[in-house]
Amino acid sequence: MAVEAAIAPVGPTDPTAPWSDGQIAESLPSGWIHVEGALAVTYRTGDFSAGVAFVDAVAAAAEGRNHHPDVGLTYGAVSITLSSHDVGAVTVRDLGLAREIAGLAAAAGLLPEPAPAPPSVRSESGGIRSAARDNPAIATEELLVEVDGGVMTLTINRPERRNALSWDVVSGLRRAVRAARDDDTVGAIVITGAGDRAFSAGADLGGMADGASVSDLHRARGDLAALFADLYGCGKPTIAKVRGYCLAGGFGLALACDLVVASSDATFGTPEINVGLWPYMITVPLTRSMPPKKALELMMTGRRIDAAEADRLGLLTAVVDPDALDAAVAETAATLASKSPTVMALGRDSFYSVWGRPASEALAQLHPLLSLNASLEDAAEGIGAFLDKREPRWRGR
Repeated sequence: MAVEAAIAPVGPTDPTAPWSDGQIAESLPSGWIHVEGALAVTYRTGDFSAGVAFVDAVAAAAEGRNHHPDVGLTYGAVSITLSSHDVGAVTVRDLGLAREIAGLAAAAGLLPEPAPAPPSVRSESGGIRSAARDNPAIATEELLVEVDGGVMTLTINRPERRNALSWDVVSGLRRAVRAARDDDTVGAIVITGAGDRAFSAGADLGGMADGASVSDLHRARGDLAALFADLYGCGKPTIAKVRGYCLAGGFGLALACDLVVASSDATFGTPEINVGLWPYMITVPLTRSMPPKKALELMMTGRRIDAAEADRLGLLTAVVDPDALDAAVAETAATLASKSPTVMALGRDSFYSVWGRPASEALAQLHPLLSLNASLEDAAEGIGAFLDKREPRWRGR
């Protein structure tokens, strides 16, 4: 899928000159969207192998232009984001690359999805800031995105399939978590499932395997592990809001969050063994959340446990009546979002970094972090507010 001739950049001759919205709108290929200096598109393909080849071709084209796109691949869809940010200004350097990618897509027979509208949040000053300024195309039919009061809520919207995890859902969650990580107006992330039957019943075993080769499936399965890593490393507190079935990969997703708030009718388990599989990918979040031998017992038997037993095992932050779940999660998320974002990120990162390490190594790392934390403006503000008996005004630095 090589391009016969490179397409020259369009617009200002000075590559550092800012683009106006009008110039962007006139120059973008069909299906592309521009938001605050970022260019994004989603192409649809029914051939996973063709999608892999397309991503490889895009990476080669971008490297040839010294550009580094964020390229996401799921079965049935290829998501491309291009952005360029300078100190003091947001600019778009090379629309030619976007047009070159459009040419690659046309040659591969890929059609662009309709350009989505990015989610937004209201800043403290009253203005609207994009919650995904570096990747605006995060909301889909299968993943709903809402930002309110500094809390980003991600809802897996497949209630007819008990919110089973498709490639598109996993890829969308990764994009959304990365967008929240880079957005200083988002102070907490909540992940939940649509309806009252399931948080997520695990992987969509039929849909995920449809038309894909063994090697393609192996490559794509790494996205779930990458999602867990994204959650651990996003710097923002995460909450799983669980009602109904929370099984297999859905169980792992919930336990990869910092906190799990569940309704009393929730059910947890690892039923993979019953269909001739093993829960390899969720071993890490499970063994980090309960005694390892208990995790092994659940994996080997496929036994399901109710919310009361899950709470006794220490998996849950709270168990509440179903009609109290929304309020309990909203209160917890608002509390987390109200803390200093800088201290939250620094402390949370340190927690995951030292988890499981020998005490001497952990303490050696944590000691200088305390001195760093104490030197922050937010530490001075917090101590001052405490002494003045007032609420702190965090600056995030």
